[in-house]
Order: sequence, then C-alpha cells, then structure tokens
Amino acid sequence: MTIAARTTPYQARHTASAARRALSPTAAFIGAALAYASLYLAAGAPTPLLVLFQREWGFPPSMLTVAFAAYAFALLAALLVAGSLSDHVGRRPVLVGALLVELVSMVMFVFAPNLGWVIAARVVQGLATGAASSAFTAALLELAPPRFRRWGGLIGSAAPAGGLGLGALLTGAAVQFTHSANVIVFSTLTVIMALGTVVLYLTAETSARRPGALGSLVPRVTVPHPARREFTAAVPVHLSAWMMAGLFMGLGPTIVRGVFHLDSGLVNGATAFLAPGAAAVAGVLTGRLHGRRATLLGTTGVLVGTLIVAAGIAGGLLPVVWLGAAVSGSGFGAAFGGALRLIGPHAQPHQRGGLFAAVFLVAYLSFGLPLIVAGQGVTSLGLLPTVLTYSGIAVLVAAAGLLTQLRLGRRDARVPVAA
Repeated sequence: MTIAARTTPYQARHTASAARRALSPTAAFIGAALAYASLYLAAGAPTPLLVLFQREWGFPPSMLTVAFAAYAFALLAALLVAGSLSDHVGRRPVLVGALLVELVSMVMFVFAPNLGWVIAARVVQGLATGAASSAFTAALLELAPPRFRRWGGLIGSAAPAGGLGLGALLTGAAVQFTHSANVIVFSTLTVIMALGTVVLYLTAETSARRPGALGSLVPRVTVPHPARREFTAAVPVHLSAWMMAGLFMGLGPTIVRGVFHLDSGLVNGATAFLAPGAAAVAGVLTGRLHGRRATLLGTTGVLVGTLIVAAGIAGGLLPVVWLGAAVSGSGFGAAFGGALRLIGPHAQPHQRGGLFAAVFLVAYLSFGLPLIVAGQGVTSLGLLPTVLTYSGIAVLVAAAGLLTQLRLGRRDARVPVAA
C-alpha cells in the first residue's frame, strides 16, 4: 500500500474545521511547502556571513565550523526530543510553535554583536528546525490535495537541500552588493517566518491527537520493524551525501579563500549553492523513478562528484570543483528522495513523525559531526590535507552504500516491493 492510499484526505478534515480555518486545501499545501523551504533558506543564509564575522571579530578558522555545526547538533537534539511529538498532539501546534522559535532566532541574528550571539542564534534556529522537520515532512504528505499528491513527497525531500543552497546564494549576493547584509537578510527572514506562522495557524489539522505526548518526549529513535531493512541500507547513502553538503556549507568559503585565494561574497554564495541547489532540482526530476533506481543513480552521482571535487581542489581548479559540486549535489537529491520513497511505505500514518525523525537524525549527524572534526583538522593538519582526506572518506562511504543498494536491487528483482 502506498503512502497516498493510507493518508486520510485533507478535504475531510478541512470541512470539519472550516468555521475557524480560512485557507483552502491548495493554499494550505502551497503555504506549508513555502514555510518548510523557508526554514532551510534561513539555515543556509549564515554561510557567506561567517567569513565576514571572522574578519570583523577575529576568531580562529576552526570556529567557523563550530558556528555552523551548532545548528546541526541543536537540530538533532530537537529531533530526538520532539521528532514524534506531532504524531500525538497534531502537526499544527508543533509547526506553529517551531516557526515562532525560528522567528526569535532571526531577530537574534539581526542584533548579534559577537560570535557567541551567532552561535546562540544558530542553536535556537536548529532547535526550531529540528522540531519542525519531521512534522513538516509528514504534514506535506497529508496536506497535499489529490492532484498534488506526488509533490508532497518531492517537496519533503527537495526543500531542505534547495533551501540551504538558495539561502547561501542570496546571502552571498547581499554580501557582495550591500553594506548591511546581515541586517537585510535576517530582517527579511523575520518577516517570512511571521508570514509562515500565520499560514500554519490558518491551516487545518491533518493528524488526530493520540495519547502518549509526554512519553514521546523521551529521546528515542523510532524505526518500525518493516522499515528497518531499508533504513539501515540507506545509512551510508545519507552519510556520504550529507557529508559533502556539510563540506560546502561549512567550509566552502574557507576553501574558496584558502585554496583559490578569492574573497568574494558572491563566489562564496555560489559555491555553497551549487551542491544543494542541484540536489533540489535532481530530487524533483527523479521523483517519478522507482525508489531503488533513484537511490542507485544518486549514490553513484555522489561518489563520482566527490572524486571530481577532490581533483579540482588538489589541482587548484575552481570550475572543476563547481562541476563536482553539481554532480555530487544531483546525486544527493536523487538518493535522498529515492531513499525516502523506499522507506515511507513501511510506516503507518501515526509512525511517520518518528520514522522521519530517525532519517533526519542520520542526515544531520552526517552533516555536523564530520564537519566539526574537519574544522579541527584544518587547524592541526592544514586546509588542503583535511579537505582531501574528508573527500576520500566520503568516497569510501558512498561506495559502501552503492554496493548495499545493488544487493537490495537484486533482491527486489526476485521479490518485487512497493516504492
């Protein structure tokens, strides 16, 4: 049975709450999708700014990765505590609350006087995004009207990467062409978060309340037994893909300046944008592929793209790095979307929040932890050896993921499974 077939139609719930909810099903779905993307737009925005902050406040390069990874670890903490909360209290209360917390973090960025404030803002931002991620992923599947049913899953997989990349690109442009990039970017995002909060408040609930809300706050990872095979097989796929996303988002400006001797906000933003931007496009374009085929294709792209990135950095050729970023990013999008389609049908509706929390737990551990280690490696080993070692590990992990997916693909051919 597919996810769409098990999902209670949004229209039935909308009719029951029409007296106090103003948005139509289509408007609610589109508004929720934009609000979801805006969370990751805000998450990618600080990347080009961190280099400016380093010049202004004089902190060591390793603190760049700490500032960026603080977001990822706070997100993980929120996922562990609140990842399945929306399965019990409903999607809407969790999403409205998370967007309000996100709004607070945007204000903190606007007025940040030093790196400590920036890290604190990143922590608050990570908590908000972590609380919202699994609830948004589940809500988009449930909010989608019949004609947009396929887009619910596609947006759930493409919005995180696309938002991260676009946030970095737009902020890079603001750094390049304005003198108040921090204020401009985060003031705008404050308004966007306020609008998103209103949209979610005016959206009907899509998940029935269930007992056990307090118990769900006990940190745990919930993977239903039928989903465990696909979940385990996807771990090296997620690890390699999110490692490379972390490299570009966390160390991209440092690589541009330290390896290629360029100091440009626009180049920093574009370099950080390429991989996640390509991931979002690939996630949409490969959305009709069978989950296994998309995951195989994507994992291959991550492996090949990472090799190209390493060659470009070793040879001092920035266009080659951009090519590798586009290839690995495209693989990221295809693999992440395919893996979600493979695992999703194995969960009941009331299990989706916990399951998607487990997926994002793996993703953001892969995004933050290797980056922290790399940041320390830059200080002790140097930038170039650290980046090449990092890329080599990502290649080995991607190869392991590819072999695992090929093995399961052969099993699929013998015993067909739904995707």
